[in-house]
Amino acid sequence: MAGTRKGKTAVTGQPDAELDLRGVICPYNFVKTKLKLEAMEQGQILSVLLDDGDPIRNVPRSVSNEGHTILSEDRVDGSYRVVIRRRKEE
Repeated sequence: MAGTRKGKTAVTGQPDAELDLRGVICPYNFVKTKLKLEAMEQGQILSVLLDDGDPIRNVPRSVSNEGHTILSEDRVDGSYRVVIRRRKEE
């Protein structure tokens, strides 16, 4: 592994929803994440479990491009937990 990812921000409390997308290939993991975020209330927190490789590289970037905030990315048992805050509509 070229480098390790470190959490960007400490997150307190429990997420409002969780998705386990380990074993789900791109772009389906992003699509499922996007659909879940769209079903959530503005400002709610989603925790997503993703595999190493393309999923952890692509999903956080794509979610950020959609206007959501990545609160943290942490290594968990060979996978990654990405915590995302749903964007607030303008």
